[in-house]
Amino acid sequence: MTFDPMGTTAVVTGASSGFGLEFAHRLAERGADLVLVARRADRLEALAKELSQRYGTVCTVVPLDLSVPDAATSLAATLARKKISVATLINNAGFGTHGFVSDGDAARLDAEVAVNVAAIVSLTRAFLPGMIAAANGALVNVASTAAFQPIPRMAVYGATKAFVLSFTQALWWEAKGTGVKVIALCPGPAATEFEDVAKNGDAMFGRVETAEEVVAAAFRALDRRDPSPVVITRAANALNAKMEGFVPRRTLVNMVARLGSPKKGAPRGTK
Repeated sequence: MTFDPMGTTAVVTGASSGFGLEFAHRLAERGADLVLVARRADRLEALAKELSQRYGTVCTVVPLDLSVPDAATSLAATLARKKISVATLINNAGFGTHGFVSDGDAARLDAEVAVNVAAIVSLTRAFLPGMIAAANGALVNVASTAAFQPIPRMAVYGATKAFVLSFTQALWWEAKGTGVKVIALCPGPAATEFEDVAKNGDAMFGRVETAEEVVAAAFRALDRRDPSPVVITRAANALNAKMEGFVPRRTLVNMVARLGSPKKGAPRGTK
């Protein structure tokens, strides 16, 4: 049962780069109109022009900082005024911070939780009822393989993605039989702007995926009649995710800390 958004409207957050940019192209290619949400208006306008020229897509550009309280309410109100009904929601916006929580900037960490957790809950609550009423569409929450274990030096990021994973699995059950497909997309490290924002230094986590590979995995899942609630993008990532059930928690945290440590300098907290 191929996922067919033709003639419907999809909201994509974090649409200005990375996975969001790729989701926008693939949804437009399948005939969806788009609501493009991100902070950078210039990038959104350029993307809207490109999608219109390439696919004939009708794009609504909404520059918005999802870390701001009531941002989701503002977006929902804007679309209601424009009489835009949402059939697909791609909760992609998010960012990570790298370093010890004790050294972190408090405002930056608060914003990380606001974008990665609070905004996803608020946007889902705003648009899912209409999607269920229409008995059609899809909800994709972008989680991460970081959701499956604690991540020293990225403690807040890993915890936010664990929330997204748990939240989405519960939503999958709640939406069963409604016609709305719900998945948590769990990519590993990918070639996007994420690392620049996280300031992850030269920590090494293995093979890097492309945005095209990650989004293709999401669409393969959505094209199934009854997709699994959790979509892990590579077999190696899935194997790593399963380690949580077999490795003692203390050992697992130490392993992840060593894998994610910078090459240069002696990391703290490895014992």
